Amino acid sequence: MGAELNIDVTASTTLEFQIAVAPHPGASVEESLTFTLDGDQVQAREICGAHGTRIHTFDAHPGNVSVSYSATIAGHTDPAPVTDYDRTLYLRPSRFAEADRLYGFAATEFGQYSDAATLLEKVSYWVGYRLNYVPGSSDPIDGAVDTLLAGRGVCRDYAHLVVALLRAVKVPARLVAVYAPGCMPMDFHTVAEALVDGRWYVVDATGLAPRQSLVRIATGRDAADIAFLDNHNGAVTLNRVAVTATVDADLPIDPVHELVSIT
Repeated sequence: MGAELNIDVTASTTLEFQIAVAPHPGASVEESLTFTLDGDQVQAREICGAHGTRIHTFDAHPGNVSVSYSATIAGHTDPAPVTDYDRTLYLRPSRFAEADRLYGFAATEFGQYSDAATLLEKVSYWVGYRLNYVPGSSDPIDGAVDTLLAGRGVCRDYAHLVVALLRAVKVPARLVAVYAPGCMPMDFHTVAEALVDGRWYVVDATGLAPRQSLVRIATGRDAADIAFLDNHNGAVTLNRVAVTATVDADLPIDPVHELVSIT
């Protein structure tokens, strides 16, 4: 799996990338990551973010930036750890998952259910059924409420609405950027994770890729925490993004009613 990016920097800036896979304890990971600015290799600094998220950053003067990343993973990683802080942080409303604006709506739609696993299934099905997947139909600043009202969106919009509704019914939930073998159209993919019985389980209301083959990149409250590219202080134009994600064997069958973790 991997990614190729091409960016024009039109005013000096600091770039941040979240495209490298998160640490995978228990699995074997081989990877390569290179940055060039006008053909000269750039040494990026790696920052360790929440939940192992890896941020690669460097200052860039005006010019053309090329990014190349590839990774091969063998085996399965350990389950994502759960902390007491996770249990409270991921119940809180956030910029793009405005759970506090959906308390009444969520109570009406899902108030008859109390078991977290059942709520996970019902919310995922509801979002998948009610929304239409329409590329280009949403803006980067759209949140869960915008998506609910529009009735359409892309993967990040589906995930934001799932997360907001789960938080509104008191199930801790968060967003995860992943490489997703089988995803069509192929791109960086966004899913939700919910905390059920002391373990994080993945929710993908789009159904675009089997959950069993997802590979974690970044984890956070919402899209503000997991963007593959951030630009600070200057100006950039994103010319090209090409993402690849494959598995050696056949893609797994995903029984949609089963609880699945990112492993």
